[in-house]
Amino acid sequence: MKIGFRIVLLMALLLTLAAAAFAQTSAEQNAGDLRAQLNGVEAKQSELEQRTRKIDEDLKPENIERSLALTGSTRPEELREQRRRQLEKEKESLRVQMDQLAASRTRLEAAIAAADAESYRRSALVVPTPSPATAANTGGAQPASSVQPQQQQQPKRRSTRRRRPRRRRA
Repeated sequence: MKIGFRIVLLMALLLTLAAAAFAQTSAEQNAGDLRAQLNGVEAKQSELEQRTRKIDEDLKPENIERSLALTGSTRPEELREQRRRQLEKEKESLRVQMDQLAASRTRLEAAIAAADAESYRRSALVVPTPSPATAANTGGAQPASSVQPQQQQQPKRRSTRRRRPRRRRA
């Protein structure tokens, strides 16, 4: 009976350790996935910034005229105005996308910090030692990895208040 209990206790301990290792690996993997997403967001941001700079350059009046130089029209002012409005709309669209990416980046950075903290917290967890009652049932056998010094228990203090003497019944 004792051997069966020891085996069950050992299996429970191994499952607990395996679950803790899996949870830590999962937390680290989650942080890695978030970092990969953050890299993607940063790449997209730099791409949008580059596109915004190009549009700013295209918005200059001389560049608008140059882009429409080969287009014949009786109303070139309208064509230039149309081209300028088109570039302004595109620039505004890029600005909205960049704002969304900035918010996404902030959320990802916060999530990475939380995942790193969770990973650290899980790595810092101490394997609990069995209670004295459990150790007595197992014959004091504990795996070498979970042996920790036990805290000394303080003796119970007796009340310093004096009791009233009991009255005798007559």
